[in-house]
Amino acid sequence: MTTFTQSPWIAPAAPGPVQATVTVPGSKSITNRALLLAALAGTGGTLRGALRSRDTDLMIGALRGLSVPVTPRGDELDVAAHSGLRGGATVDCGLAGTVMRFVPPLAALASGPVRFDGDERARQRPMSAMLAALRALGCRVEGDALPFVLHGVPGRPGGEVRIDASESSQFVSGLLLSAAGYGGGITVYHDGPPVPSRPHIEMTVQMLADRGVQVETDGATWWTVAPGPVAGGDHDIEPDLSNATVFLAAAAVTAGRLTVPGWPRHTTQAGDAIRPLLAQLGCTVDLHEGGLTVSGPARLDGVDADLHDIGELTPTVAALAALASGPSRLRGIAHLRGHETDRLAALATEIGALGGDVRETPDGLEIRPRPLRADPSRPWSTYADHRMATAGAILGLVVPGIAVDDIATTAKTLPEFPAIWSTMLAGGAG
Repeated sequence: MTTFTQSPWIAPAAPGPVQATVTVPGSKSITNRALLLAALAGTGGTLRGALRSRDTDLMIGALRGLSVPVTPRGDELDVAAHSGLRGGATVDCGLAGTVMRFVPPLAALASGPVRFDGDERARQRPMSAMLAALRALGCRVEGDALPFVLHGVPGRPGGEVRIDASESSQFVSGLLLSAAGYGGGITVYHDGPPVPSRPHIEMTVQMLADRGVQVETDGATWWTVAPGPVAGGDHDIEPDLSNATVFLAAAAVTAGRLTVPGWPRHTTQAGDAIRPLLAQLGCTVDLHEGGLTVSGPARLDGVDADLHDIGELTPTVAALAALASGPSRLRGIAHLRGHETDRLAALATEIGALGGDVRETPDGLEIRPRPLRADPSRPWSTYADHRMATAGAILGLVVPGIAVDDIATTAKTLPEFPAIWSTMLAGGAG
């Protein structure tokens, strides 16, 4: 499977306070959910403002492998009507959790076998809860992690499943997204510690409801999706707020001012939680009709934050904390050890290599600011993780000489990141 590598990228230092407007592409989380729901509907529709990135291209490839016609046109994706899902294909999951965990329940409704595989790190990511749930729904699955083969059969009856989703909310979302296509729908019961990243499940529930699918839930331990048709039609994709946080962080660490146009006033995206976090760090945060504007302070405060539901923001918040004037504690994120990489170990190692004081705790990180200095003999390692790459870029704004070993991994969710970053530093509107 594909691996992204390139020569180290020298993270540009900020010449002064960042003053810019940055327009970010559409949300990866919404784009991939909308693609899958359009495929399940089968009646056709266009996704406007969709993200084109490695993760979304992998989802497009997966759906095409199931005989769903998807045609990209710039930032629009046309999903044509089709007569049914068919197997007999291999799905490349890359390192995309939304592909490896969302597509199998859909493929279970296809006619014929579907083989799933991905990058080497993807083979180590948790999958057993999802595959056990599919087996409980009557699916035949060969394997307990990538690579595995799922034998699809149209008209599956559905039913009840009990899983431990404490490693990833994607286990719940993946089952819910295709549940309306099962004859009796699906009820998911969660048994275990609290599910992380619950805003992503709320996003899934809202997107199902928007397409006429009936969902009942207590919001934390059980979800029931009734069987029935999924409405097709067109859909507008919100800007990716988690990707936007990286640019807002640039204003925060340089005492600058940055605006992200189109920031929604109401959203289920986890990235929206950056607003109170930046305020705690000492930033001025203004949500207005034109978008969101963040102004950085003369110096950042430390923060004590429970990131359990918004773990994807951890690399950005950790970079900010490493540049703050006081200590920080990031809690509730033990599940990040099973993400694209072990993000807790990776952040502790990389910030530590710059001279930072970072200690792993059972459920997070403790960061005590110290003077940071790049080691010219040791690039900042991304571990093939896009959010590790952008964390290195944030630190590079104020720590000269940081070289990021594989900036191309940002193509997972944010294509053209280096160019957008450079335009931002030049004071332009990206």
